[in-house]
Amino acid sequence: MGVAGRDFPTNRGGLCQKGWTSASVLRAPDRLVTPLVRGADGELGPATWVEALDLVARRFSEIRARHGADAVAVFGGGGLTNEKAYQLGKFARIALGTANIDYNGRFCMSSAAAAANRSLGVDRGLPFPLADIGGAAAVLLLGSNLAETMPPAVAHLSGARAAGGLVVVDPRVSATATLTENGQGLHLQPVPGTDLVVLLGLLHVVLAEGLADRAYVDERTSGADDARRLAAAWWPERVEQVAGVPAALLRETARLLAAASPSRGGAGAYVLTGRGVEQSVQGTATVNAAINLALALGLPGRLGSGYGAVTGQGNGQGGREHGQKSDQLPGYRMIDDPAAREHVAAVWGVDPATIPGRGRPAVELLDSLGRAGGPRALLVHGANLRVSAPHSTHVADRLDALDLLVVCDVVPSETAQRADVVLPVLQWAEEEGTMTSLEGRVLRRRKAVEAPSGARSELWVWRELATRLGAPGTWDTDAAAVFDELARASAGGRADYSGLSHARLDAEPDLHWPCPATEGEPHPGTPRLFLDGFHTADGRARFVAVDDRGPADDVRADAPIHLVTGRVLQHYQSGAQTRRVEDLVTASPAAFVELHPVLADRHGVEPGDLVTLTNARGTVTAVARITDAIRPDTVFMPFHWPGEQNVNRVTNDATDPVSGMPEFKVCAVTVARADLPAHPEAAGPLLITEVPA
Repeated sequence: MGVAGRDFPTNRGGLCQKGWTSASVLRAPDRLVTPLVRGADGELGPATWVEALDLVARRFSEIRARHGADAVAVFGGGGLTNEKAYQLGKFARIALGTANIDYNGRFCMSSAAAAANRSLGVDRGLPFPLADIGGAAAVLLLGSNLAETMPPAVAHLSGARAAGGLVVVDPRVSATATLTENGQGLHLQPVPGTDLVVLLGLLHVVLAEGLADRAYVDERTSGADDARRLAAAWWPERVEQVAGVPAALLRETARLLAAASPSRGGAGAYVLTGRGVEQSVQGTATVNAAINLALALGLPGRLGSGYGAVTGQGNGQGGREHGQKSDQLPGYRMIDDPAAREHVAAVWGVDPATIPGRGRPAVELLDSLGRAGGPRALLVHGANLRVSAPHSTHVADRLDALDLLVVCDVVPSETAQRADVVLPVLQWAEEEGTMTSLEGRVLRRRKAVEAPSGARSELWVWRELATRLGAPGTWDTDAAAVFDELARASAGGRADYSGLSHARLDAEPDLHWPCPATEGEPHPGTPRLFLDGFHTADGRARFVAVDDRGPADDVRADAPIHLVTGRVLQHYQSGAQTRRVEDLVTASPAAFVELHPVLADRHGVEPGDLVTLTNARGTVTAVARITDAIRPDTVFMPFHWPGEQNVNRVTNDATDPVSGMPEFKVCAVTVARADLPAHPEAAGPLLITEVPA
């Protein structure tokens, strides 16, 4: 069994290591194939599906009767198909009657989504096809290490690199930052947590040097004056003092972007953001600053130019459009909009008054687990919270405080291992459905292999539970039928899928939302948004005035070093699946801490030593890597490992006040050499192979 790429506009047939080894997870030796229930002895043991589902339904009913409907909560995932994301939101709200549903996309795209909604009127990661970027002469990329997280996407940067116009903003000399070498672009290496300052400085230069597209700003935007007043305070020399980026480099970047912009006859320019700048208490403000810069240059809504956010999870776009978020209904409707509630209730066949209101966003939801007035039971789909959540030891404590934890998964993740009930579900190659790419392209997922006989689709699981709970409405298990219902529910919403179906997507595989139903010729889909106007009340994009507040957990005497986190090429998210692939474990067996030689020398750290990072939230330990590819005031650690190597033990769960995004990407720590020598077992529990000596 293997995986091969196919010619497609986004990846052009290319696959990364995770892609071409993905079939290995389908045959993982510890694949979950039977329900597990925790017995009186405290151990998980096999159960029949009837036994497990009867137990879950009975316990849910008891907890709801005793504590109210909101005492049962749901946590979803950005890897679920559109059909499952839709059905999970429906299940939470009308089968369980709970407002408390959110998902791990809150940890991924929420700041970019919030910023795009308030400035452009709609959230679609890239409001243009990814291939459009290839024709641009300049690309400003902030907080995204594409070369390791999405390697096939790097091909689309070739035009900007050839023109010397790729600008990467990253405190590390990442694999993506090295693409700017040899005259192919610029690398801005700011102090962690100062990306907003850099963007304010760039806008200052654009405005001060007359580089803005005045006609575009006047005709297509509003609010420029307020944004201009705040940017005026961030002249390049002040930015240099705060962010550490040379003033001359800021001016060069602004001029490069302006020269490539349409108003100056350039070949095109793009401003792109990623998690590195979005996972912050001022992530929404930072993205709005990036959009402000793009608007000043006249980029959004122009062919060959624009602003976009690079998403990460498999269905990071579609997963947030159809009801998994605590404040949303299908079609990207807001749950407190009376018209939205009435429309969706009609599709579901329920009274609008029975649909709960807004629930708690992810971090707040997790913190409330097991507390007075908070949820007593949690149903988890597609998330490994014990590893992936910020301040993970605190989250583990909250999970342990629950009366009932039910986890649907394909492998025994760290979260599943501590659940009361584990339900084995299907993987990507074992089911039909759809996903939506970062460009809003709706993609068919087709069944390729048979699932193990004991695993079941979540659509089947929810139908069985809904039936036991006496839920109203219909609960199809056929993905095509669920998609048809999703399409009806999304009609008229910002993410309108009503003109799509499995059959149409099979015949026309290149359709982007919005794609509304029509009475005549089918709608062709919308690969490029904003060409005729923005999705705001007046059709204008809005400048959003923002200013810098700094990170919530900044360096200080008792925590003098910045910690930044991220991914490695071989692993994905919490590593629950990729740590089960022998080739990937061999290539990247353990977590590590990157230190600059100056910092390492100060602490007496040699390559291969064990290093501890500590702050008020906890301690994490990993092997030292000494490199000058990072700032001397900063350490880097990837987040794919559990146990003592789980960097989320120390990451900050402070959140952005607009988006609810936690501040994963920067916090303050102390650095020390551990007393124990490095050893192969530093990789933690390896599930496929021993770590090479």
